[in-house]
Amino acid sequence: MFQISGDKEAKSKKKAAKSDSDDSEEETQSMKSKKKSGASSTSMFQTSGEKDKEKKPKKKGKAEESEDSTSEKEDKAKKKKAKGKKKKERSPSPEIEFHNLEKFVMDPAPQGVTVKCRVTRDQRGMDKSLYPLYYLHLDNEKKTFLLAGRKRKKSATSNYLISIDATDLSRGGENFVGKLRSNLMGTKFTVFDNALNPERALPDMSNARQELAGIIYETNVLGMKGPRRMTVIIPGMNKDNERVPLRPRNECDGLLIRYQNRRMENLIELHNKTPVWNDETQSHVLNFNGRVTQASIKNFQIVHSKDLDYIVMQFGRIADDIFTLDYSYPMCAVQAFAIALSSFDGKIACE
Repeated sequence: MFQISGDKEAKSKKKAAKSDSDDSEEETQSMKSKKKSGASSTSMFQTSGEKDKEKKPKKKGKAEESEDSTSEKEDKAKKKKAKGKKKKERSPSPEIEFHNLEKFVMDPAPQGVTVKCRVTRDQRGMDKSLYPLYYLHLDNEKKTFLLAGRKRKKSATSNYLISIDATDLSRGGENFVGKLRSNLMGTKFTVFDNALNPERALPDMSNARQELAGIIYETNVLGMKGPRRMTVIIPGMNKDNERVPLRPRNECDGLLIRYQNRRMENLIELHNKTPVWNDETQSHVLNFNGRVTQASIKNFQIVHSKDLDYIVMQFGRIADDIFTLDYSYPMCAVQAFAIALSSFDGKIACE
């Protein structure tokens, strides 16, 4: 699914997503389909030599799913309980160790593992109400810091800096790892790494910046209320499960233009999972398996059309300024964090 070659094998292994039935059946079905899709999805973009490495993470995944999956009635009861109780009930991120933070946030998530994180928004102070600071931590006991982001001032369009140092959010700093830039309407975003603008790069483009993701929010020209619709384009993966570098020479060769012209070679197209209307709550709902506790237009899950049960990324509110962010292979932390930042940005044409 996520590899640029071997699509024929992938197609033979996929199953169509099952339609939802009543609430009690939905939980058991989602558990079974997740276990199946976890195995089939990874095998689709994995070489045969990597399959053995995946077995251990799979066991962790099963344990997490069994702990997380509950009925809707239980979820409603949990919301009424104290905040401290909620923290215990949300399953933490699996144990993840790394020695190089920059490498970790740029590399795809380990296969078979869902990296569970938390995003906090700091709006304290007059300046921060317009230009909040955002922080990404692993959702574990240590609350391991991963990334920080802030909106740049005096930019023609929305422009966010992403850093591996919470105290250094400058464009010229050593800890700058990427940026998120929008169009004038705030409906399309591009994620870049920290390399050079192609105009200043070497002729062979070896030191030119890579485009890591393109995000498109569907415009709401009729003003109809409902969940947001978004498309995410990311570079494909090669047979070694490494991201295919995409270094456009100009904007006409970027991710968004390639997608617009349907030049999808080496690209992966993802979409947000369509929420289901719930008559009881009179709202659109998604099953976040206990990871999201508050309704918000910003809540979403990102999936591939070939496997709607394999959640590549999910993001949702748990408090006024606290959100959970979980991502899986082939996405990396910088891509996931940038997509989350794009959801915070005001979108006049989408609301």
